[in-house]
Amino acid sequence: MPSHENFTLSVVVPAYNEEEVLPELHRRLSAVLETLGAEWEIVYVNDGSSDGTLSVMSGFNDPRVAVIDLSRNFGKEIAMTAGLDHARGDAVVVIDADLQDPPELIPELVQKWQEGFDVVYARRSMREGETLVKKATAKLFYRSIQSISRVKIPPDTGDFRLLSRRAVEALKLLREQHRFMKGLFAWIGYPQVAVYYRRDRRFAGKTKWNYWHLWNFALEGITSFSIGPLKIATYVGLLTAFGAFIAAGVVVYKTVFYGDAVRGYPSLMVVMLFLGGVQLMSLGMIGEYLGRMFNETKRRPLYLVNRFVPSSLQGGDGLSGEQTARRLT
Repeated sequence: MPSHENFTLSVVVPAYNEEEVLPELHRRLSAVLETLGAEWEIVYVNDGSSDGTLSVMSGFNDPRVAVIDLSRNFGKEIAMTAGLDHARGDAVVVIDADLQDPPELIPELVQKWQEGFDVVYARRSMREGETLVKKATAKLFYRSIQSISRVKIPPDTGDFRLLSRRAVEALKLLREQHRFMKGLFAWIGYPQVAVYYRRDRRFAGKTKWNYWHLWNFALEGITSFSIGPLKIATYVGLLTAFGAFIAAGVVVYKTVFYGDAVRGYPSLMVVMLFLGGVQLMSLGMIGEYLGRMFNETKRRPLYLVNRFVPSSLQGGDGLSGEQTARRLT
């Protein structure tokens, strides 16, 4: 473990349409990193933004800034992976660009890392600026995935965390297409510890995570780290078959002993629709996993880089903001 005096630190910031937040984020990040007494870099990843995010990134007049411009929007999980691939520090901090996670917590993360932990994750003790529905659904999601997955994913924890170099190298071995990073962070193991903090409101701009995106994100997490839905489909099928067998026995009994003719067109339709719904639900669950297998077999690269300007920590030439802008255009 590098000592406090001679370690290097990378901060990875994935960003999509965050031009309003980045100047303040960079100011606060730089101020915090200057207090650590270590060499550092900030790796900004432009995830195919359609606003001026790339221009803001390329305008930071600091040789310790690296800029990765992805060829299109690949999604936050992939952008985060690109940043981890290019980070060169002895420890790497991942932080969102919206300033809901305070950069001022980084020294505490570094302290825990120097105590011997490979992963130091920031756990939310309070979530400011979020609706009751979002808080409730987030709690339900984390509790659900905890109960059906063999990998214990910390609840109330986002992507804000510090990773040791060996944790980063372990993550770089995992090249699956459907990436649920919170699960991958937990899957690698190694000593991990939580640091509690109060999550702030978004500093500026609008969140990119509506409820439809959050629903798909939840599906990604559950199907990536559990075969529980397939087991549920099996159990529902068995229970349905058992119930149908009992119902058939009742019908035969009533017909034999009471001569009760089978009437009930409505009840027949209800049973048929119920069984059809169960079958389609089960096929849908199988389809989710089959689709992920199909994507994995194509073995496409996770992302493509349009432009990359390295920081001085990565052997870059310490370009000014204007020179960086020219390199990126």
